[in-house]
Amino acid sequence: MYRYLRLFRFGNSILGIVGVIVGAFIASGLGILEYWVSIVISCSIVFVFMAGGNALNDYIDRDIDLIAHPDRPIPRGEISPSVAKNLGVIFMILAVAIGVISQIASWHMDFLFWDSTSTAIVIIASLLMISYEVFLKQKGFVGNVTIAVLTGMLFLLGGAVCGNIGPVIPMAVMAVLVNIGREISKDIEDKDSDEGRITLPMKIGNRNASVIACMSFLAGVLLSALPLINGSMNIFYSVVFAADAMFIYAAFIVFKSAHKAQKTAKLAMAFALLAFVIGVI
Repeated sequence: MYRYLRLFRFGNSILGIVGVIVGAFIASGLGILEYWVSIVISCSIVFVFMAGGNALNDYIDRDIDLIAHPDRPIPRGEISPSVAKNLGVIFMILAVAIGVISQIASWHMDFLFWDSTSTAIVIIASLLMISYEVFLKQKGFVGNVTIAVLTGMLFLLGGAVCGNIGPVIPMAVMAVLVNIGREISKDIEDKDSDEGRITLPMKIGNRNASVIACMSFLAGVLLSALPLINGSMNIFYSVVFAADAMFIYAAFIVFKSAHKAQKTAKLAMAFALLAFVIGVI
């Protein structure tokens, strides 16, 4: 069983579920329990979706992982490539199927809210994930943007299943921007060991790539002020300034240490999530 949890990246899937729940809380506040059925379904979709995507990733990268990640289940011989591929395909189809079935069921069940927006998010995310694993990953910056967009869509799904996607959009866009910076930082860090990819640092050099990462982090900081300006968040949302400070640090440290930049950005994102949550209480 443990080998399959490693194949599915169980920890990452849990983080994905947290993203959905945060999005739902931003959208509905203390009324979140009214949508618990829809939220449970969306969390199930995200878990299956991310598990399938990770299984496909390990199948596609099986040769690279012999050197880059020899501890993963396929290089270790714990799971065969064909099993990983089949599980990946089945899980991705299952994620879409759950979304479509949920929409059909919502037409007949008053306690289930699931509309075409929620279904569209699941379908688009699935197409993006498959496209990323098959060919966008090798495209460098386009792949970075794809992963960042998929992260933002987690929050959008949480808002959509509560029927109030508007308040979630700033968080989703902020997540996209800072994750673009973080993905570029990771590519700078891994430039010498990356195989089979043409990353942004490889194309334009570390310094130019760092400039783009810096701009992405700072754009996220600027956007974070919007909820305070338009009054959609309360004063407790000011915790976001702690996240902003870390994003600003990441924006400038990336020129010296891409590793520190991406690690700092990851921690800053946690503070930003906290700010959005307490900002709607």
